[in-house]
Amino acid sequence: MNIALKEYILPLKHTFTISRESHDFQTTLIVSLSSENCTGYGEATSNSYYGISCESMISEIEAIRAQIETCNFKNAEDFYTLIAATGLSNFALCALDLAAHDLYGKIVGKPLYEIWGTSKDNYPITNYTIGLDTIDKMVAKMKEKPWPIYKIKLGTDNDVAIIKELRKHTKAIFRIDANCAWTAAETIHNAPLLKELGVEFLEQPLKADDWEGMEKVIHQSVLPVIADESCIVEDDVEKCALHFNGINIKLTKCGGLTPALRMIDKARELGLKVMVGCMTESTVGISAIAQLLPQLDYVDMDGAMLLSEDIANGVQIKENGRVVFPGLNGSGIELLK
Repeated sequence: MNIALKEYILPLKHTFTISRESHDFQTTLIVSLSSENCTGYGEATSNSYYGISCESMISEIEAIRAQIETCNFKNAEDFYTLIAATGLSNFALCALDLAAHDLYGKIVGKPLYEIWGTSKDNYPITNYTIGLDTIDKMVAKMKEKPWPIYKIKLGTDNDVAIIKELRKHTKAIFRIDANCAWTAAETIHNAPLLKELGVEFLEQPLKADDWEGMEKVIHQSVLPVIADESCIVEDDVEKCALHFNGINIKLTKCGGLTPALRMIDKARELGLKVMVGCMTESTVGISAIAQLLPQLDYVDMDGAMLLSEDIANGVQIKENGRVVFPGLNGSGIELLK
């Protein structure tokens, strides 16, 4: 097994703002794993909220390079067991795990969704994210990208008014993501007003550890509530079942496709809706998420659509959310540079 690591700077089309930060570019780590004349690619972005940088991930992975390069690669699950035992951060685990899945699919000559026994014939449409901005700029972003479902980032003192203005310009479904910026009282108050404005659900309105507040929200909100920051790893799923209607799984946060598949199974067992979300990432990470589409209720995989320049070919998202799967196997990824 050969491994290569490369950091990229991904430029965004627009400044991207959520309740706690803004940025114009995203740094990301691409991992390449090669064996049997095939190469698989994985990705994990840096994330200041979780204290992760590309430099920290590279340092982690370099420390176990010898174990990776001398392992007898048989499948992605066994490889995950090997690397998870080394104490890597979940972000570094994700980059390696995605690369291993892509590599395994290419070696056996099948796309991942087929290996998992699912069909690409039925899948949810991704939302397109509108970051916080002035109302005029948020409207302009929607008009630039007409789309059937928008995720609207909120977290201001004027959130319901923002949605009222945006609603004047589209009949699309709205999903709201407050990124932990609301209180329980605000959420319960805002929910019926937002429901009347065509909002489908609320994502992570409260701080990640405000379980007492979510206990109130789950019983009093007229809109479903989906966990994001409160659902990081596998052990979080069961606790979220008592406080949310569904979970949003992020591959970078949970450690890759291997744990994500187990989280999906657990969520189904507990009667939760299942969403998979993305970071602002390239087609490398998005193509891995797309392999899970047949297993999901909702998906947020617009990360590469927010870039002004991509670094890979793979799954393509066309107008109105139609997904075009590549001819390559695994996750179907080819690096462009």
